[in-house]
Amino acid sequence: MQPYSNLGVFVLPKLQRKLVIATHNAGKLAEMHELLAPYGVATISAQDLGLPEPEETGASFVANAEIKARAAAYRANIPALADDSGLCVEALNGAPGINSARWAGASRDFDAAMQKVEQALLAANARPPFKAHFACALALAFPDGEIQSFEGKVFGELVFPPRGSLGFGYDPIFLPEGYAWTFGEMTAQEKHGIPADGSPGLSHRARAFHIFAQACLGGRLAR
Repeated sequence: MQPYSNLGVFVLPKLQRKLVIATHNAGKLAEMHELLAPYGVATISAQDLGLPEPEETGASFVANAEIKARAAAYRANIPALADDSGLCVEALNGAPGINSARWAGASRDFDAAMQKVEQALLAANARPPFKAHFACALALAFPDGEIQSFEGKVFGELVFPPRGSLGFGYDPIFLPEGYAWTFGEMTAQEKHGIPADGSPGLSHRARAFHIFAQACLGGRLAR
C-alpha cells in the first residue's frame, strides 16, 4: 500500500521560519532531523523548547499526531511537525497500535515491550509468519490553526528473538517485506534514506515524510 495525504496543499512559504519537531522521543527526533536536513529546513525540538507533552487521547495515529502538532504550534507560535506511529500486528487485531509506546511502560523499556508482543502472540496461539506493519502519521500544524496530515505504512512480519541493535522501539523484531534483515539491523540510510531517484524511503516514517515533502516542501532538495 502506498502512503497518502489527506491534503495536498503547497505550503513552502510558511516554512521559511524554524519548524518545531513536536516529539520528546530521541529516536524519532533523530530520524526527523535526518529527513528534513536535505530540504534546508531549520528545526528545533519540543524538548529543547521545554514544551510539555500533551496527553494523547486520540483514537488513531492521525488524531494523536494532530494533538501533538497543535499543542506545539500553539505554545511555540511557529509551525510544528508531529509524528505518531506504532506497530500493528495482524494476529493481535492490530495491537499494540496506538498503544505501542504504552506497551513499553513509563520507562520506555522496548525490550520488555517486544517480549510482551511475543507473549501475546503465544497466548493467541498464533503461528508464524507473524504478519505486521508499521504505521506513521505526520501532522503539520500552524499557530493560526491550519493543519495537514500525512500517512505511511510498511508491511512485513515479526521475528523472534529480536535482531540488531540499531534503530529504536520495535525495530529489532520487524522484518520488512523483501528484506532478510530487520529494521534493527539496518543503518539509518537503509531504513529511511531518500533514494537517488527521489522515490520514498523504506520505513513508514520515510513514506509519510515523502508525501509531506511533496505537499509542503515542493519535493525539491536544498542545493
